[in-house]
Amino acid sequence: MQNKITQAVIAAGGQGTRLRPTTETIPKVMIPILGKPMLEWHVEQFKKHGVKEFFFTLQYLPEVITNHFGDGSKWGVKINYFVEKEPLGSAGGIKAFEKQLGDEFFFIYGDTFSLVDYTKMTENWAKKPADALGMQRMKKTQDYADADVAELDADGKFVAIHTKPHTATYPNAHRMRGVFIMRKEILQYVPENTAYDLGKKLMSDIVKRNLKFYSYECDDYSKGIDTIEKWKEVEENVRKLQSEGKA
Repeated sequence: MQNKITQAVIAAGGQGTRLRPTTETIPKVMIPILGKPMLEWHVEQFKKHGVKEFFFTLQYLPEVITNHFGDGSKWGVKINYFVEKEPLGSAGGIKAFEKQLGDEFFFIYGDTFSLVDYTKMTENWAKKPADALGMQRMKKTQDYADADVAELDADGKFVAIHTKPHTATYPNAHRMRGVFIMRKEILQYVPENTAYDLGKKLMSDIVKRNLKFYSYECDDYSKGIDTIEKWKEVEENVRKLQSEGKA
């Protein structure tokens, strides 16, 4: 049986300017979802599925997060921090933890509320070729004007990346969602101490090199929160899922 993935990197440095005034005093990932910080939801959800060690990339009001979580012992986990002096982008932030990461790890954008079943995601990952560099949660759609998308082959392997804004339509477009499993080997393609974006730069580079990166599709609930309207929508949906015993 495939061993569980026990490490997760979470991008937690965002300001959340469209969530003001709440985010004038807390980072975006600390907005409360039914009274509990979103980042705490992440820790608890990952822990349910075997993650024991976390790596948070911080920038905006980092002390709010470090004061709340400390070393993670209150949650029975270990938490490591890296405070970016200048924004390093999603891939650049992961690179900062390269020496501490094992062969495989999860990555999630902290402003994506997620109830993904990470055990099932890991089981799917175990079926991918041994030389695959990673896997990203995807959704097939024709509604992608506001999103970066990937085209996939019949096996779910990335064959093209199309970043917004789009000037064409694509017959097999999949919206790129914010949950990943990655192999540490992928970090060799990320420059050190350099702002480097995961979707627009690293993924495009991987595809151009014809290296293997795969999609993962599931119906588990997740939602990126970048507006007050989406924040309210998530709270309403989580409240409903809790009443149904699903959250």
